[in-house]
Parts: sequence; C-alpha cells; structure tokens
Amino acid sequence: MNSPRRTRGSRRLNQLFVLVVFVLFVVQNSAAEEQRVLRVAADPNNLPFSNDRLEGFENEIAELIARELHCRIEYHWRAQRRGFFRETLKSGDVDLVLGVPAHFDMALTTAPYYRSSYVFVSRVDRNLHVSSFDDPQLRKLKVGVQLVGNDGVDTPPAHALAARGMVNNVIGFTLYGDYSQRNPPARIVDAVANGDIDVAIAWGPLAGYFAKHSKTPLEIIAVTPQKEGPLRFAFDVSLGVSKQERELRDELDMFVTNHPEEINGILDRYNVPRASREAQLTSAK
Repeated sequence: MNSPRRTRGSRRLNQLFVLVVFVLFVVQNSAAEEQRVLRVAADPNNLPFSNDRLEGFENEIAELIARELHCRIEYHWRAQRRGFFRETLKSGDVDLVLGVPAHFDMALTTAPYYRSSYVFVSRVDRNLHVSSFDDPQLRKLKVGVQLVGNDGVDTPPAHALAARGMVNNVIGFTLYGDYSQRNPPARIVDAVANGDIDVAIAWGPLAGYFAKHSKTPLEIIAVTPQKEGPLRFAFDVSLGVSKQERELRDELDMFVTNHPEEINGILDRYNVPRASREAQLTSAK
C-alpha cells in the first residue's frame, strides 16, 4: 500500500505538471496572439497573380515576405477594379499590395522586384512570329487587345494600334472580364488558343502563365521596342504600401534586395516573362 506521504507527494507532482503545461499553453497562445500581422490586399480570382486558394505567384511572394519578417499574412480580398487602391491602402485597411507599378503615385513603392512587358501571343502552328506593331501581318489578322475603360483605346497597345489606323480588325477584351468566371482576364489568351483571334497583345505575366497551361502550343514574343514616344510597353513592378508606412517600405525594400533568387525562382515557375532595362535603353536611342 502507498503511504499517505508518498500519495501526497505524487499528487503535488501531478499538480505541478498540470500547472507547467497550463503556463506553457498560455505563453504559446500569447505569443501567437502577439505575432506581427501583415494585412495584404489581393484579388481572390486573378491568376497568375493571386486567388483565395493562394495559388498565385503574388501569394507565394507574400509568404516569402512573411517568413522573412516573422509575421503572418492576413488577406483582405477585393476584386482589382477601379477604386482598389483607394479602398485598401488609402483607407488604411491594409498594409501591403503586391504588383504595384514602380513610382505609383497612390503608394510608397519599393525597388522593383521584376520588370515585364506586353507580349504578342499567337499559336505556334501559325508561324506568325509577330514582335512589332509595324509588322504588316497585323493589318490582315484579327488582333485581340486588352482594354480597361470604355473609350476602347486606353492601354498602350490599343493606342499603338489606333495610331496606325488599325481599328476594324481589332477586338477588345476587357482587362477585368466576366468576374463570374475563373481568372477572367485569361479570356484573351483562350481566344488565341481557340482560333477566335489570330494574335493577342497581353500583359506578359498573364500571357506567360496561361500560354504555359494551354493545351494548344502558344508562342510568346515581347513587344519591341519597349517605348514608342509617350507610350511604354514594359514596366517595373514593385511592392506598395501606404504613404504613411515608410518604415515598412524600407523593410520590404531590404527584402527585395536580399531575395532576388527566391523571387525569380517563383516567377520562373509561373512562366513570367521579364524585360531587361538594357533593352529599354537601346530602344530609346
């Protein structure tokens, strides 16, 4: 039989064990609650950039940022329509938006983490190899172009085509698309694969990703030159934060500087075409 003294000792040890476990539980939960949160605004239906399944390259880069800054990501989902930046960064509801044009006037931006351009997309079996708006083939082809507003000529490629008198053979695809479908901006690439149009001029990351996943082999060629008078066809892309968040911007600047290999690895997996600044300088001469 156990002595009363041994029984009391065992009871105290059990009580002490329970107390230690409880304290560790409280400490761990307090640490979790106090972990830094980075609020990110993103579109829930916009591959290859982002979606609510975290399948986009911006989702992957956000996770890389979270590991580096020892924080957790809290997404604020919002369709990227007019007013997106006003309703997110400017309102103070979020801390970070990925994929912002460098020197964007509605945000503080980091150094660029990639540079891409508009591209010509065509079926490989057509052997078109279009790379310039001055290619005479364009006048005989059905050309798809991305549009943003209702004026019909508000993206750089649309302006370039209109300046050359190409209107009747141009088919517009809204950049926003039908949001009831998955990844609505992809319809312009689908139209090339299906043969509804002969060639499309689309933003590089979008075209590269969906061309990679197309059952019909597609050719992607960057628009050249990168600049034509006031029109630009290649853009630097940065991380953007609120104009009041200079300290966060500096942290993210350091992240971009220190992690080019990891970022480029992510972009490569999503087949994001990149444009060189050297090519821009050459084309500007």
